[in-house]
Amino acid sequence: MEAFFAPFGVVFVQRALWGGILVSAICALAGTWVVLRGMAFLGDAMSHGMLPGVALASLFGQNLLLGAALAAGTMAAGVTALGRSPRLSQDTSIGLLFVGMLSVGVIIVSHSASFAVDLTGFLFGDVLAVRERDLAYLGAALAVALAVAAGGHRAFVALAFDPRKAHTLGLAPRAAHAVLLGLVTLAVVASFHVVGTLLVFGLLIAPPAAVALWARSIPVIMLGAALLGSAATFVGLLVSWHWETAAGATIAAVAVALFFVSALASAARPAASRTGRPERPTTVHQEGQTTP
Repeated sequence: MEAFFAPFGVVFVQRALWGGILVSAICALAGTWVVLRGMAFLGDAMSHGMLPGVALASLFGQNLLLGAALAAGTMAAGVTALGRSPRLSQDTSIGLLFVGMLSVGVIIVSHSASFAVDLTGFLFGDVLAVRERDLAYLGAALAVALAVAAGGHRAFVALAFDPRKAHTLGLAPRAAHAVLLGLVTLAVVASFHVVGTLLVFGLLIAPPAAVALWARSIPVIMLGAALLGSAATFVGLLVSWHWETAAGATIAAVAVALFFVSALASAARPAASRTGRPERPTTVHQEGQTTP
């Protein structure tokens, strides 16, 4: 038992644990909608599209979070604008912006060898370097994410499962989509400096996807995803401490492993127990209950 809890007696590991828990909660709120709406490519593109902003902020000695937020916001605005064109699919718009933003970021980075270490941190994060100030930022981001998720819940539900009905009900689907993009942007920007852009995708997608195989309501998926992400953080830090592996990558790997465990367990359930439980909800009540 001492080996089980000993790592968490160290101050920087404690901060890493709290940082991971806060990130898990933020990612659960945004990731649930990413999973339900099939927006995984957008989440991946958004995380990589922050590179130009981070590179420029580092180049001019500015706050990296501010640079990341501006770049991610620019990409979200671009996706929203291009998505209104009937000639371009959303995937095409996202792909073009993804490649464009990433290319600009790499061009900026390639002009200075000093970006080598910063780029590594951008890609893989440093969860063990979380400071008290970072925890305060994450707490504020979680408060904003909760407010957005609660205020936009009804519109998000209608948008996820029947955009035409959302328009009929006067829920402004385009505005709701823009707000949802903002929520995803908030989750990615708030999380990248903890687990990195390549790894934030694991906490954004894996826990909600794992819980969605079992849960039948959206709030339950969100709560379960937050708990599963927190568990992945705890186990990942523990494994990282004893095996001397990269903490952020280990957390993400545990999160993905938990998804596969959930998927295998779901596939092994007797057919009778799955009766009436759809693989993907197709009808959603206003309070967030899903039924076939």
